[in-house]
Amino acid sequence: MRRLRHPLPGFGLGLGVGMAWLGLVVLLPLLALCVRAAGLGIDGWLRAFRDERVQAALQLSFGAALVAAIVASLVGLIVAWVLVRYRFPGRRLIDALVDLPFALPTAVAGIALTAIYSSNGWVGQWLEPLGIKIAYTSVGITLALIFIGLPFAVRSVQPLLETLGREQEEAAASLGASRWTALRRVVLPEVLPGVLTGFSLAFARGLGEYGSVIFIAGNLAYKTEIAPLLITIRLEEYDYNGAIALAALLLAASFLCLLAINAIPALFAHGRGKGDHHVC
Repeated sequence: MRRLRHPLPGFGLGLGVGMAWLGLVVLLPLLALCVRAAGLGIDGWLRAFRDERVQAALQLSFGAALVAAIVASLVGLIVAWVLVRYRFPGRRLIDALVDLPFALPTAVAGIALTAIYSSNGWVGQWLEPLGIKIAYTSVGITLALIFIGLPFAVRSVQPLLETLGREQEEAAASLGASRWTALRRVVLPEVLPGVLTGFSLAFARGLGEYGSVIFIAGNLAYKTEIAPLLITIRLEEYDYNGAIALAALLLAASFLCLLAINAIPALFAHGRGKGDHHVC
C-alpha cells in the first residue's frame, strides 16, 4: 500500500520549530511568572493586595476596562452594521481606519488623545469652561481604552453580519415580524457570540494597556494610577513580590478572558442544538 504523504512538506519539522519558538517566547516567561507567584505564599499575596494604593489601581484598571469594553462592544456593533449593510462614499476608508489602533504605536495614541482632550487641546479647551475634564481623569483613561478596544469589537462582529446576509430578515418580515422583532429574534442571536468575543478581547486588552493610558491618565497615586504602571513602579522600588503579585493577577484575568472566548462558540452551538429559533 502506498504511504500517504502529508499535504504540507516538512510539517513535522515546522511544527516542532513553531512549538519550540512559542515555548521559549511565550510559555517559558509565563511559566516563570506563575512559579514566582506561587512561591509568594498566602502572606505574600495578602501583603501585596492589602496596600490601599494597589487596591485603588486595581479598581481603576478593572472598572475602566469593563466600562470601555461595554462601550466598545455597543459602538463596534453599530460600526460593523453600517459597514456591512450600507454602501456609501468613503466606506473603504472608514473600514481601514477601524484597524488604525492596531497599527498605531500606543504611545503615539496616548500623546494624541492627551493633546486633544487636555485643558488647552482642540476639544478640551471647549469642555474645560463647562466643568468637563477628560484628560488626567478616569474618563480619559476609559476613552483611551475604548480607542484601543474598538477594533476588536468591530472585527469580531463584522464577519458574522457578512455571513448572515438579509435572507433571514426577509423571511421574518414575510412571516409578519416587525423590524424590532427581526432584529431581536433573528439578528442579535446570530451576532451575540461575536459581541461577547469582542467584549472579552477588549476587556483583556484594556487590563494590560500601558502606552496609550499613561499620558492621558496623569498617574496620580490613589486616583489615576493604573495597575500596569504600578507594576513598573514596584519594580523600580525593588518590591519584586508586589510587582509579581500584580502581574500574576492581571495574567489570570486575561487568561480567564481567553478561556471565555474559546467557550463562547461551543456554548451557543449547544444552545442552538436544543431547539430552533421562533420569529413570530
